[in-house]
This record gives sequence, C-alpha cells and structure tokens, in this order.
Amino acid sequence: MRLDYFGPTPEPMGFLLLPRFSMMAFFSAVEPLRIANRISGRPLFDWTLISEDGGPVTASNGMTLLADQSIDQVHSLSSLAVCSGFDPERYLSRALVRWLHRIEAAGGALGGLDTGCFVLAAAGLLDGERVTLHWESLPAFHERFPAIATSDELFEFGAQRFSCAGGTAAMDMALHIIAHRYGQRLAVDVSEQLVHARIRTHHDQQRMTLARRLGTHNRRLINAVSLMETHLETPLALTDIACRSGVSLRQLQRLFRETLGTSPQRQYLALRLERARYLLEETDLEILAVGLACGFKSSSSLSRSFRSHYAMSPRQARGVTLGSATPSGATPRKGKDICPGE
Repeated sequence: MRLDYFGPTPEPMGFLLLPRFSMMAFFSAVEPLRIANRISGRPLFDWTLISEDGGPVTASNGMTLLADQSIDQVHSLSSLAVCSGFDPERYLSRALVRWLHRIEAAGGALGGLDTGCFVLAAAGLLDGERVTLHWESLPAFHERFPAIATSDELFEFGAQRFSCAGGTAAMDMALHIIAHRYGQRLAVDVSEQLVHARIRTHHDQQRMTLARRLGTHNRRLINAVSLMETHLETPLALTDIACRSGVSLRQLQRLFRETLGTSPQRQYLALRLERARYLLEETDLEILAVGLACGFKSSSSLSRSFRSHYAMSPRQARGVTLGSATPSGATPRKGKDICPGE
C-alpha cells in the first residue's frame, strides 16, 4: 500500500497472510479499496492473497481464508503488506526471506500490518526505516530491534516502506491512500459507506487518552501516571513524581487512593509488571534482561513481584501468548533457520 503509484490501474497489490494473522487489520485494509473501486466505477486497486505454500491460512480468530497464490507464483508487486498477529517471527522461513528480498528488488514497497514489521525487521528489510506497530507490541519490538526507529502513530509511510498499527487503523491508512491518490471526496464517500465517522490522520493516538482510560480529568493524577508509563526501565522515585506533578507525596497518595482505589506504589508496580509480561510473551529475552528493562534489579526480584501479581512465575508466563493459551513453543522467538538477504 504505497503512498504514491504511477503505474497502470488497477494497481497490483499483495497481502501476505501468516498463520494467526489479524483478520480485523486485513479486512480494514481491503474493504476501503473494494468500496473505492465500486464508487469510482472503475478498478483502481487489485489485490492478491498470498501464503507461503498457496494453501489456506487461519487467522487469530479461528477463521480461515483461501490464498490466491503461493510465494513461488508471485514475482513482482507494486506493494506487499505482511499481515500477521501472534508469533510473527515463528513463521519466517528461509524461503520467505528470499522471496521478500526478491519482491523488494523488483521495486515493490513492503509494509507490515499489526505485527508485520517483526517479520520485515527479522528479514533485514527495515534498516534505517521508521515504523509503527500495535501499541501492545511496540515495547517488544523495541527490545528485539533497538536500532530501528519506531513511533506510536496510526500509520507510517516511507519511500518504499509502510506500516500500520493494525485494527481499524488499517482503514484510516487505506483512506489516506485513497485521498492522496484520488481526492478527499472519494475518501469521504468510502468512509461514509463504512460508517466511519471520522478519517483519522497518522498523528491520532492509537490508545484512548489517559483521561479516558483512568476515568478522570485530574491533571495532576494524569501527569503522574504518564510519568510512570514513560519511566519503566529506570523508575522514578515517588517524591520525584509528586514534585513533577505539582503535589506533595501525601497529596499524590490521596489522589490515587480516592480516584483509582490503589496506591501510587501499586500502580507503578502494576505498570512495570504488565510491561514485563508483554516482553516475556512476545520476545526471547532472558528473564534477567526482561527484569532490567522493567526496572527490577535482578531476576529474583522480578520473579517475586510477578508471582505475587499474576499467580505464576515469569517462566510459566512464557507458555501463555497474550489473548490465548498456547504451548511455550508458540511464543514469538527469533526466527529459526533464517539468513536475512539470502
């Protein structure tokens, strides 16, 4: 889904479906293109569903889609979107890496929907790029690929790369492409067909504002939680958080107790443990490295707090993928038998 395209219409696009891909992100990307074709009265976009072996692919919701072609049957595309969800790198083989590099060499723009950038990064195709992913996967991506710049915006476009946070953000990305290519009027008409009240820009936030998530508009409390969320690896002292939020430590404790029903200490610890659980379930970082990334001085201190909070050990958490219960072998790990660029 490249931003600019100067070839003949309809534009040939591909969607690479990996097992357990996000159905929501895929349909959100495709449906605006289909409706744009119908409203304009001519085929503007043409897409092909691709799987590694050409067989059907089952999404994370258990539904299965039939692929149109295998990677061996596709040699060039204007753009290719990698559609994935849970365990993205698990499905990256040598053959798939070679094919992705061939599509790029043929001039195709490569992009990722939801967690698709994990696959592109592991294949060595995101060097020097700035990308976005689903907010839940950003910490794991940053730990796994620290040299690749990330953002928390809805979508990103580069000269030959694109990325999207997934979910309904894929709809906004597709509408942005339609508006850029064929005018705002067509994009609005497509949006209305989708009962999509407002076309969001890439600057819109992925998550609800802190005020909505916390259920309060108290500026000092919101500022305190924001400081906590942005200082997980090197936690701030509560006195420092209180000072930066414009209240005393006692006032801060009262604000948390009266508004959130918890203490600042417990809130901060819960945020750090939540980050630790994401890293345990989505990366292959050692438990000590996960602990250090979340402000714990040792693996034992992480284990004690983790077990108290989640009633299981960090090692046991490795056997549970977010949103589902699966064997530990199904957690995202560095791709096996991968040789980027080969």
